Amino acid sequence: MVLESGEVSRDSTQKQVMNRGISVLELLLRTLAAVGTFGSALAMGTTKETRPFSSQFFFKAEYNDLPALTFFVIANSVVCGYLVFSTPLSIYQLIRSAAKISRIILVIFDTVMMALLTAGASAATSIVYLAHQGDGNANWTAICQQLNNFCGRISGSLIGSFVSIVLIMLIIITSTVALSQLHK
Repeated sequence: MVLESGEVSRDSTQKQVMNRGISVLELLLRTLAAVGTFGSALAMGTTKETRPFSSQFFFKAEYNDLPALTFFVIANSVVCGYLVFSTPLSIYQLIRSAAKISRIILVIFDTVMMALLTAGASAATSIVYLAHQGDGNANWTAICQQLNNFCGRISGSLIGSFVSIVLIMLIIITSTVALSQLHK
């Protein structure tokens, strides 16, 4: 099909509309993932519980007592910061739906952040499992019977983090779909 100057092909317009829709979805997913990682870091980072064991001893639990939970808070905070700071680039893609290089850069960094968040959530999951179940072979007892609030909050923060991982996966998928549309 030969186009005269000033005309726009129908396929080109459809691709722009599709890429704009993908950019809106990506911006929404990025915002939701930022809220999820912020909530997870906040819930874990403010978790603290002390219960009396006897008149002289206390059960005390804080997230920073365990390095895996500290790593979880740091990973969620870094990913949240990245998602917030990458939002202007995502808005730029909404305005300029044909932007290719910025989308490639975001896909690369989104993948790295997903790996960091997955590592943090996985490390924390093992500790949360031990807190709930204990380990008879290592002579570790479950602490969740004594520290219900602590265990409830750290379990809830894991849920938020895993939901954010899924959201970042969807961001990566939508970005690669948009890139494939730009490449055609």
